[in-house]
Amino acid sequence: MNTLILTCVMLSLGGLAQEKDARTRRVEIEVLHELLSLPYYGIFDNLAFRVESGGTLRLLGQVVRPTLKSDAERRLKGIPGVETIINDIEVLPVSPGDDRIRIAIARNIYRTETLERYGFQVNPPIHIIVKNGRVALEGVVDNEADKTIAGMKAREVGGVFEVTNNLRVER
Repeated sequence: MNTLILTCVMLSLGGLAQEKDARTRRVEIEVLHELLSLPYYGIFDNLAFRVESGGTLRLLGQVVRPTLKSDAERRLKGIPGVETIINDIEVLPVSPGDDRIRIAIARNIYRTETLERYGFQVNPPIHIIVKNGRVALEGVVDNEADKTIAGMKAREVGGVFEVTNNLRVER
């Protein structure tokens, strides 16, 4: 599966699959740039995409604002090489309980001494996705210890039913 998670921006673009042709790589780079420059894309959103055959671009992920879903699609329509956009971005349900969990986990993670450096970046690489009390951590961290600590910090928050730590370690 050639899904490129946007929170993994630190991964070198040279690490993209070698067999991809130059046109596909160019489309991926342009899509990545456009999605990262969306004004309301934040740590509680997870955007991803996959370039499929025939100029089809599939948008994936989860967002807290419905406008971000439509903004992402609108922003990508003019990219050369993209003929069709399939928008499979999920809009997370409105929930004061989930909002409380999001904020509490963000504080726990980004106020932890070993993880606070991630919070100073323009697009912090640890994204917190909460749906009905279930948490998924998405993105990239520098090492296995940071991944483990982020997972522990998410589990410390009351009201969390489950934490799935999908953070990837940048190599």
